[in-house]
This record gives sequence, C-alpha cells and structure tokens, in this order.
Amino acid sequence: SSGLSDLQVASRIRGVFFYAVTAVAAIFLFIAMVVVHPLVLLFDRHRRRAQHYIAKIWATLTVSMFYKLEVEGMENLPPNSSPAVFVANHQSFLDIYTLLTLGRCFKFISKTSIFMLPIIGWAMYLLGVIPLRRMDSRSQLDCLKRCVDLVKKGASVFFFPEGTRSKDGKLGIFKVRFRRMLFYSCVYYAISFQFREVLTFYNYPQRGAFSVAAKTGVPVIPITLLGTGKLMPPGMESNLNSGSVKVIIHRPIEGNDAEKLCTDARNVIADTLLLHGYGVH
Repeated sequence: SSGLSDLQVASRIRGVFFYAVTAVAAIFLFIAMVVVHPLVLLFDRHRRRAQHYIAKIWATLTVSMFYKLEVEGMENLPPNSSPAVFVANHQSFLDIYTLLTLGRCFKFISKTSIFMLPIIGWAMYLLGVIPLRRMDSRSQLDCLKRCVDLVKKGASVFFFPEGTRSKDGKLGIFKVRFRRMLFYSCVYYAISFQFREVLTFYNYPQRGAFSVAAKTGVPVIPITLLGTGKLMPPGMESNLNSGSVKVIIHRPIEGNDAEKLCTDARNVIADTLLLHGYGVH
C-alpha cells in the first residue's frame, strides 16, 4: 500500500507542476494572442492561423515536459487551407492539449462556462472556439449553424461525438442528439411566425458533426486518441500519471449521408481502440 501511496503522491506532484507550467506559458502566449488579434480579425477572421500557431506552441511546451507524444498518420491531415470535420474519441482533459499540438486550425465546441475562466477562457474566445449551452436547444442549433457557416468560409471544426469523456476508457455511442432539439426549435419558430427557420431546422440532419460534413461536402477526419485517459482519468484532473500518448490520424471519409459517415468514422476509431487493447461499448 505504501508503494501505491508513493505513486499517488508522485502523480499529484506531477499534476501541480503541469498546471503551473501551463498557466505560466498561457499568460505570456495570451499576451501574444491579444497583440496579433486585430490583424487576425482583419485578414484571417475565420481560420485564425496565427492564434492557432500560438496555441500549438502553448500545448507543445506543456505536453513535451510531461509525457511522450507519438503521432501516426500526419499525411492524412488536410492542409489548413482545406476545411474538414474532425472527430475523435474523448478520454481525458488532456485530449485538447494533445490535439492542439497538431497545428491545425479547427474550432472546438466548448461549454459557455469555460469562457469565463481567466486567461484560458479568454484565449478560447480569441481562437474562435464555439460556445454551447448543453441543455439549451436554441444554443445547440446556433452551434450547428455556426459550424456550417465556418466550414463554408474555409475553417475546420472539431467534435467529440460521444458528447463527454469516457468514464471507463471505452468508446461510447456517437450520440443522436438533435431530434428533441429540432422539435422544440421548430415549435418556437412556428409560434414566432418565422416559418423559413422552421423549414431550415426541420431539414437539418440528425447527427451533429456528420450533418455538418454532409451538408457542406467536406471530408470527415477520424482521430483515435490512445493513453490520455490513463495519464489523467476523468474526475482525477489534479493528478498526472506517467506514461505516453499516441494519436492516430485516419484517412478522410467522404460522403453526403450523415448516418453512414457516423457509422464509418466510429467503426474506424473502434477498430483501432480494440487493436490496442481498449474496450468499446
């Protein structure tokens, strides 16, 4: 038991240093983001490549000091000039750090409450991260519309289709989220006599990430994350265990059927997880 206690203490200490390093780096790099932001809004409002480059530096500085990162399949990443819908399994708080090191200008979706956090939340705003109130149907529809608009204007978007971090490390269901949301939104717009909006939302496909890809004609890029959940399991964000992380970027999947895109992307990620000894629900 003393050995286990020593490991826990070491993980806690490592976690403290992790947050100290990322906080100090964030302060200096946030200042750089603020300085370049006016030029970003003038010349690169949608992709925000300069801001994402700064975020890559921040994530790389933090990650490189605490765990080994291996990336496979970089050749499958489209260039920043080609929009795409990225999807991945979600295991840990570390997933965002890990994905930012790839240097691609994709827009994450985040709870609105996170934007209130000093420095980190403000940096997310400058990056163009998309806010979402999870239990608000209108917010969810606005989020979808904004994703479609961003992709049409050349930016990429990133989804975790499981909707939340896996509690047991196994791949969850890629959720069908929007049926009830669509119903209530259609009722709202009908009552408000905004019938054009009713038709727009009624015709929205049911699967969020994959409906965006199907509607805009851009490819889906599945990504499998391995190891982040072991380093920092959900509910244990104050600890950082030792270990390594592997990112596998799969070949793009194209098509105009959201249901098939969803099935194909989940199968690719599930097969990879099973191959590496992880479970699937």
